[in-house]
Amino acid sequence: MSNTDNSKTALIDGLNSLLADHLALYWKTKNFHWHIVGPRFRDLHLLFDEQAIEIRDQIDAIAERVRKQDAKTLTSIASVAKHTKIVDQDDTALSPDAMLQELHDDNAGMVKRLKELKTHAEAAGDNATDGLIDDWTDLAEERVWFLKSQLGG
Repeated sequence: MSNTDNSKTALIDGLNSLLADHLALYWKTKNFHWHIVGPRFRDLHLLFDEQAIEIRDQIDAIAERVRKQDAKTLTSIASVAKHTKIVDQDDTALSPDAMLQELHDDNAGMVKRLKELKTHAEAAGDNATDGLIDDWTDLAEERVWFLKSQLGG
């Protein structure tokens, strides 16, 4: 297998992992949107919904980048669970700060993985994906900033 083939394979694997992360993070963010309680309910309810929508809106673009590479995307909830680095959260009684911290950490991890994925896009010579990764990184960095600000940091 050539270096170009290896780079393309790494890029496709990375995009599918990114797709899994977005699907899992969308679900977790909506979960927190639905279950937030307390004095900051309105602000956090709206923030989580805004972030969930932003994450959701990237899902199709990520999957289509995989398909444009003539490769297959994830096919099921099981395939998402296999490829994501986002840890499930089923506790509906988390404190607002615990929710914020989890989402902050998940989004910060996504920023790191996006920066790693950029090297694969560059190595594969995929300028379109490379540019999109910049946009996706900026959005994830903004989510981290907003979540960190809510935590007082």
